[in-house]
Amino acid sequence: MSEHALRKHLEFYRDLGFEELFVGSSEAEQERGAEDPKADAAPGAEVPAQPAPAPTAPLDESPAAAPPASEASPEQKLSPLQVIQEDIGDCTRCRLHKCRKTIVFGSGNPNAKLVFIGEGPGADEDAQGLPFVGRAGQLLTRMIDGTCERIGLPVRRPDVYICNVVKCRPPDNRAPELDEMEICGQFLFRQVKAIQPKAICVLGGTAAKALLRPGVGITKLRGNWTEWGGIRVMPTYHPSYLLRGYNPEGKRQAFEDLKEVFTYVYK
Repeated sequence: MSEHALRKHLEFYRDLGFEELFVGSSEAEQERGAEDPKADAAPGAEVPAQPAPAPTAPLDESPAAAPPASEASPEQKLSPLQVIQEDIGDCTRCRLHKCRKTIVFGSGNPNAKLVFIGEGPGADEDAQGLPFVGRAGQLLTRMIDGTCERIGLPVRRPDVYICNVVKCRPPDNRAPELDEMEICGQFLFRQVKAIQPKAICVLGGTAAKALLRPGVGITKLRGNWTEWGGIRVMPTYHPSYLLRGYNPEGKRQAFEDLKEVFTYVYK
């Protein structure tokens, strides 16, 4: 091919938008030819100025790689409760983390109208990472389901939300201490605010102390409505207390408390 024909050939591909064209010459000549179009022109021939290439977007910003405008980031997809759980992380804020196996965050309906708050995880809860799954939890399930059946409500345990004041098991199942409840309480309060229930049922004196700071015991508090953060609160006995021997009066009182709570919330 003559030099003139080669030049016209290159100009043709240049006008089509090609910036490089390899014609079998050495690598050095290919690079030189791509940088200097005059290198292939005939001596004395005038070569039109090569137009600047159209700007291209970087690979990671190209329309094909960019996410749709409507697609939210992973952080935006987290529910309010998931955000709180992420903030807790692998918590080491108090001494309870030293003997726990699992952080027990909470379980149930994240949009529940009723929240139950207990004291803290036991051995079964620590092993499974779920609140109220041991003997006391099984009794609580029967109390919830049985109460709703007796007053004609289609509500069962999965419809409510259940959590504890502290998220780690205290050693030897002791009651959480005040500083532990204060540290973990920030997450409990955020949980309740995120769910925005119509009512709260606190189970036992420790949970009542953490939420209500009363100066009286659970036997005097139970059965009486009070309020926390604009939400009505009903204190009642903890299921573990009801498991201590034959306690028909306590069970009857707890049933009356739950009946009033479920009637207020769902009827």
